[in-house]
Amino acid sequence: MTDLPRAYRRLWWATGIDSLGNGVFTAALPLLAVTVSRDARDIALVSAATYLPWLLLSLTAGSVVDRGDRTTLMWRTQTLQALIVGVLTALVAAEVVTVPILVVLAFALGSCDVFYDNAAQTALPDLVGKSRLHQANGSQQVAMIVGRQFLGPPLGSLFFALAWTLPFAVDAVSFVFAAMLLARLPKRRHTHSEPVKVLDGLHWLRKHRLLRALALLLGINTFCGQLGNATLVLFVTDVLHLGAGVFGLLLAGAALGGVAGGLVIRRLVARLGDLRALLVSLAVNAVVFVGMGFSPNVAVLGGLWAVSGFVTTIWNVVTVSVRQRQVPSSLLGRVNSVYRLLGWGLMPLGALTGGLLAHRLGLRVPYPVAGVVRGLALLVALPVLIPAMREATPR
Repeated sequence: MTDLPRAYRRLWWATGIDSLGNGVFTAALPLLAVTVSRDARDIALVSAATYLPWLLLSLTAGSVVDRGDRTTLMWRTQTLQALIVGVLTALVAAEVVTVPILVVLAFALGSCDVFYDNAAQTALPDLVGKSRLHQANGSQQVAMIVGRQFLGPPLGSLFFALAWTLPFAVDAVSFVFAAMLLARLPKRRHTHSEPVKVLDGLHWLRKHRLLRALALLLGINTFCGQLGNATLVLFVTDVLHLGAGVFGLLLAGAALGGVAGGLVIRRLVARLGDLRALLVSLAVNAVVFVGMGFSPNVAVLGGLWAVSGFVTTIWNVVTVSVRQRQVPSSLLGRVNSVYRLLGWGLMPLGALTGGLLAHRLGLRVPYPVAGVVRGLALLVALPVLIPAMREATPR
C-alpha cells in the first residue's frame, strides 16, 4: 500500500478507524437490543431500520455527492454520526433505551452511511486513478473487514460485558478521529455544464446491461444476507447457547476470510479473470448459506462465516472496480446511488422477512431459505451476466 498516493493512505487510515468503531457497534447493538426484547421481530426491526435509508435516501445522496465536494461531505457525516452515537451512549447510561429508540437511532446512523459510503466510493478513483482500482479497493476492503468484522466485534462484545456504555463511547470517538483525517483530504468539486439531475444516474444505469444486472443481483443477495443474519444473535444465544463474547468472535470468523480475500484479490483476478471470480463467489456463498442453517456447533458456523467472508470480498472488490471503471466521474455519485438503491434497498425487507421466518418456523430456517434463493438468482442471471461481463472486461 505504500506505493499508493499519500491522500489515499489518509483515506485508508480513516476507513480503518471508522471501521473499527463500526465493528464495535455492530456487535454491541444487537446485544443491547436483546436486553430490551428477545422477540425475533423486534431484533429484525432494529436491523431493518439500519438499512431502510438505502431505499429512501440513495437517489438524493447521489445527487448531493455529484453536486459538491465529496471529502467535505465525508467528514461532516462522520461528525454527525459521532453526535448520534454520543446520544445513544447517554441514553444507555440513563437506562432508558427502548426498541423504538434503537429503531430511530439506527435509522439516523444508516442515513449518514448512505451519504458517506457513496462519497467514499466516488472519491476513490480521483485519489488513485483507474489503473490502481483493484489494489486500492482491495486495501479498502481489508481495512473495513479488519475493523468491522475481525477486531471490532470481539472488542464490542468484551466492552459490552464490561459496561454497556463502553462500546458506544468507543464508536463515537472513532468517528471523531476519522473525521479529522478526512478533513485533510484534497478537495475536488466536479463542475457540470448542465444542472445535476437526480434521475440521470437511473437513466444511465438502465442502459448499461452489465451494471444493471449486477445491481439487481446484488439486491437479491443483500436481501438474502439480511434474511439470514437479522436474527443471528438469537441463533447464537438461543440455539447454540453461546454467550455475548462468543458472538463477537463468531463475527470475526467472516473477517478472517475477508482479509484473505482482500490480500489475494489482485493475484486471484489476474489468474481467474473478473467473470470467473464473480461466478465462483456467488455460487460458493449460496452453498455456504444453506450450510449455516444446519451448523451443529460454533466451529462449523464460524468456518462457514470465514468462507462467506472470503468470497464476499471477492465480489465486492470486483464489482466496485468494474463500476468505477465504467461510469464517468461526473456521474459516478448518481449511478452509485441508483446501484445502491437497487442493491441495498431490499435489505430492510430481508431483515423483516428473516425475523418473521425465525419467529414462526425456527431460528435455523432463514439461512437455508436465503441460500436457495441466492442460488436460483445466480442461475437466472447467468445468460445476461456472462456475455455482458465479457464485453466490459478490459483485454
